[in-house]
Amino acid sequence: MSIESDLRKDGIEVVSQLDTLAVNGLARNIASRLCSTFPNFGLDEKDLFMKLSRLNMYFAKMPEGMAEANYFYKNESIYFNEHISEEDIEEFAIHECIHHIQEVKDKKNYLLRMGLCDYTEFKIYGLALNEAAVQLMSSKVIGIEKDFVKYYGLSFETTSPSYYPLECCLVNQLAHLVGEDILFESTLNSNDNFKEKMLQITSPKTFATIENSIDKILELEETVIKLNNKILEIDDRNKKVDNLVQKISELKNDIKNTFLKTQNLITSSCFDYMFKQITNLEELEAYRRKLYNFKDYTASADGYTFFNDYYIEKMSQLEHKYNILENGGIETAIATETKEENKIKLLFKGIKKLILGLFGSEKSAKKYDMFD
Repeated sequence: MSIESDLRKDGIEVVSQLDTLAVNGLARNIASRLCSTFPNFGLDEKDLFMKLSRLNMYFAKMPEGMAEANYFYKNESIYFNEHISEEDIEEFAIHECIHHIQEVKDKKNYLLRMGLCDYTEFKIYGLALNEAAVQLMSSKVIGIEKDFVKYYGLSFETTSPSYYPLECCLVNQLAHLVGEDILFESTLNSNDNFKEKMLQITSPKTFATIENSIDKILELEETVIKLNNKILEIDDRNKKVDNLVQKISELKNDIKNTFLKTQNLITSSCFDYMFKQITNLEELEAYRRKLYNFKDYTASADGYTFFNDYYIEKMSQLEHKYNILENGGIETAIATETKEENKIKLLFKGIKKLILGLFGSEKSAKKYDMFD
């Protein structure tokens, strides 16, 4: 299939080409910003400028709801929506230039890998995972501050409020667990360092489920966009429109449920594994901090209690493990207490720790009658 056919298939119609001076200016600025933002990833600014300056860049007409810029690896070209103003081009170009840097092709110019995404003969794995990681990198380069957003009934903070926000939220959770630098280095250099780190705190099956679920969310969102565009093409409201509206509502609910199931899986699988690895009080405290801070990376929804329930349960387990480690690995449960009484006692200690974590001190908590 020709490049023109590929573009028509995606609804892209070229309007004009950016001149060499404009391309060189973008390449120079982006190379400089990438190297300064990620100084430890083996980037050479001069070589990077040469690589990016060879790209072809175009303004084009694009379908409603499509990304504002797209990179085509077959002809090493970037296509920008014609409505993008010249002063905003660089912001969108950063994401696509990262795609160009991370691509791995064979001698016949077939794409084998792009960052965290593997291209096989029958299926593409990790497309959404890679898109989200690249977008998080782009947001870091641009310096976007966190913003509180709500999509599909899910509320959360993100540095990418407009592009792949749900996918970025989940991938940011993974970055919190294994380290942002490991995620970004693996994304940029197209290696398995991030995946191997994830496999250390989970299983191959669980990682594959997380990867596939993020892909599913992206696919569902794209379907919603296509159905919305179909509705815009229909002049009068009729039964067909009502059916499309109902279908969109079902898809949005599927997106929400898939997100929360994935978030729950990330939380339980990774923190359960890390809990088993605690061997001393220092590791216990590091675990407690990581779990407590993890709440800042999660999304909330009406009626959603999984993370709070999980946190309280783990605080109870940590209390017990603390007693064991403090006494040299000896169980210290009081003989006169029943198992159920001890469980309740530990539960309330965990709840108290949670409250203290929220209010800062017992004195502050008492102001709100938390311990009266």
